[in-house]
Amino acid sequence: MEGALTARDKVGVQDFVLLDAYTSEAAFLDNLRKRFSENLIYTYIGTLLVSVNPYQELGIYTLSQMELYQGVNFFELPPHVYAIADNAYRMMCSELTNHLILISGESGAGKTEASKKILQYFAMTCPMTDSLEIVRDRLLLSNPVLEAFGNAKTLRNDNSSRFGKYMDIQFDFKGIPIGGHVISYLIEKSRVVHQNQGERNFHIFYQLLEGGGEELLAYLGLERDPQLYRYLSQGHGANESSVNDKNDWHTVSSAFSVIDFTDDDLENLFGIIASILHLGNICFRENHRGCSTIPVIHEIKWIAKLLGVQPSALLEGLTHRKIEAQTEEVMCPLTLELSVYARDAMAKAVYGRTFTWLVNKINSSLASKEFTKKTVIGLVDIYGFEVFDKNGFEQFCINYCNEKLQQLLIENTLKAEQAEYEMEGIEWEPIQYFNNKIICDLVEERHRGIISILDEECMRPGPATDLSFLEKLEEKVGKHAHFQTRKLAGPMGRKRIGWMEFRLFHYAGEVTYCTKGFLEKNNDVLYRHLKEVLCSSQNGILKECFLAAELDNRRRSPTVGTQFKNSLSSLLEILISKEPSYIRCIKPNEKKEPSKFDDFLIRHQVKYLGLMEHLRVRRAGFAYRRKYEHFLQRYKSLCPDTWPHWRGPPAEGVERLIKYIGYKPEEYKLGRTKIFIRFPRTLFATEDAFEFSKHQLVARIQATYRACLERRAYVKKRQAAIKLETHWRRVLARKKAERRKWAVFIVRRFIKGFIHRDRPLCPDNEEFIVFMRKNYILNLRYHVPKNVLDKSWLTPPGILENASELLRRMCTRNLVRKYCRGISAERKALMQQKVVTSAVFRGKKAGYAESLNQPFADSRIDEGDINPKVLQLLSNEKIQ
Repeated sequence: MEGALTARDKVGVQDFVLLDAYTSEAAFLDNLRKRFSENLIYTYIGTLLVSVNPYQELGIYTLSQMELYQGVNFFELPPHVYAIADNAYRMMCSELTNHLILISGESGAGKTEASKKILQYFAMTCPMTDSLEIVRDRLLLSNPVLEAFGNAKTLRNDNSSRFGKYMDIQFDFKGIPIGGHVISYLIEKSRVVHQNQGERNFHIFYQLLEGGGEELLAYLGLERDPQLYRYLSQGHGANESSVNDKNDWHTVSSAFSVIDFTDDDLENLFGIIASILHLGNICFRENHRGCSTIPVIHEIKWIAKLLGVQPSALLEGLTHRKIEAQTEEVMCPLTLELSVYARDAMAKAVYGRTFTWLVNKINSSLASKEFTKKTVIGLVDIYGFEVFDKNGFEQFCINYCNEKLQQLLIENTLKAEQAEYEMEGIEWEPIQYFNNKIICDLVEERHRGIISILDEECMRPGPATDLSFLEKLEEKVGKHAHFQTRKLAGPMGRKRIGWMEFRLFHYAGEVTYCTKGFLEKNNDVLYRHLKEVLCSSQNGILKECFLAAELDNRRRSPTVGTQFKNSLSSLLEILISKEPSYIRCIKPNEKKEPSKFDDFLIRHQVKYLGLMEHLRVRRAGFAYRRKYEHFLQRYKSLCPDTWPHWRGPPAEGVERLIKYIGYKPEEYKLGRTKIFIRFPRTLFATEDAFEFSKHQLVARIQATYRACLERRAYVKKRQAAIKLETHWRRVLARKKAERRKWAVFIVRRFIKGFIHRDRPLCPDNEEFIVFMRKNYILNLRYHVPKNVLDKSWLTPPGILENASELLRRMCTRNLVRKYCRGISAERKALMQQKVVTSAVFRGKKAGYAESLNQPFADSRIDEGDINPKVLQLLSNEKIQ
């Protein structure tokens, strides 16, 4: 975390506790804006995580990111939802204690996505066995099913959770997820029968119509167009382009199979969903007596078929009310308004109990079959503080819930701070803060709280109205400092409060509630006759939801307000029993646009989430605390005594370090294991000094490292050169030895051949003789006679005498032939004359032999003087 302080002017601080002006809302928003503009959506307030919805993919939820945060100290890395999840998991495994992560924020702030990311983190990083993979898949796929039945499109969010959810993830002693459990709180049943302009009913209705097969829709008696159904067309938001109902239907369908829904379960479940749509299309008319009738019973038949009830009983239940008078029962016809109320009450009751059955079904599939000791991490995805232009009963319950959770958060923060101070031996300084217990008591106090007064009005005999409820509030709690109505307000306040409204001053600010509909929504009464009809249903799910034993119970069922107060009390008991972590989600703008920061909207949420109050409590003591080992490891380079290694105890090293830096006594405290720094500016100065010295250290380290690298490179090259030289010398020596060996072999063969040269051809002299032949032939070419008169010839070896003689003869013949071909006709005639003359004068004339080489002169003899016949005869004889 400290490493990011150097860029604090650009991207702000990662922990709001480090803000100098921590009481300034403007400084808080400015830090949040800086980080949001750099796509840094997470910031800490101590261990609380503030998350701003980016409305875009940032690439920070990859598997590599999960691995990065796995097993790392909480403050070592930048703030992230994975850090919260990993810290809870590691603490659970090491201490074997139960933990919870509480996620809150207004609709569209990203609560559901945050819970999904935490589930995915546990699924991907926890150790897993093949047999437990199905548990992991069920944990992950329970979300799409719950979202389909419990989420809806609102003006603020396309996937708004319309119920509170607490999920336990169970782990064994090895840290392996082995099961889970889900608890739901206050599902918005009124949405089933009414939606505001631009909003939709729960997703499952549109998913069924858009993605269901033709056979399924035909079996359910449905058409694909949502506009045909009254319960889906009131908000005119059925065909919303930002929601892909068909793809979501396929996801939910595959999830059903993994979560172990049977075909009968799905048939009954879809039958209930379809019956609610048919129920909304029932039209009532008033007869001449002012009583309600149903002229067209087409929808009644479909509902009776799908729910397995008698059409006549359902028809009677929607138009008549059974009144018990002592020992007899009287059927009283309903007016048009009461019939509409009965129809809507039936739709809300059926859907509400079906949702409860669905949660129980998921729980049965997630239940662990192992009997080993389990530890759990709870995920609380709860609605944040809501303030609208018109705030009704739902906002009253939601804000009451947030009031209780804020009380728990402040108490836990103070408790954790006090425990840490005591553990470190530092004196605890009492912190002044706003204790909202007074507001919680105003709402929930027995007999005198607003919920008790509302229940009294719902149950008292006589005509009770929303106005009489408001008058009762003025009478009972009118003097309370945090309660106000138009009648009780001063002249200025009256202008902003209506006649049917009251105002509460919550911890986060004032909220004005309209009492219209308070009694009806708190009562949530289902007429007994209709309950009897539903208890007789043959639908398997409704059989479990509406038990016949309910008809024997004459006691009035608890009101919605009381049920919510009791369930909230049980939730708080769960939260108190676990070690908490908190995530506060913020919506940056109403239009869901990325990179748009709406200051007014965010200031509103910061206020209603109680972030400034939490920061003030967290900063009342010391802004920064760190273990001695970590502090010394980071800043030891600032002191010569601690750099580069400190050999003594870390506490002594830190003490010497801060004295050298120059900390003043009022700026810090030394605990048993940690140093506590009071002011952020002290830490900033330390970090800036470290950043300055880091450059010098880096230069020195780089120089040393480069020298080391160069030395290593030189040694490596030298070793390589030596090795290359060694190998090359070996190669040269091997080549030289082979050449010598070859020469010895050749010389030996030559000598042996020479010794046996005169023997007949054999292996011992074969190569030598071949060599002699070759050598003789090659030498002979330089000693060949040039003319027929040259009788010289190269003397051959004894073994080549015959061959040499043959070659000599061939050479002589060749020379003769060549000579004869080179004689001209005149020369030939002259020679013929010489032959004739030789025949006449040989042996008869002295000195003739010496004159043979001299040609005849032309004047000596004439060829014509000799008889041609004699000449021819003599010539032929001599030549032959």
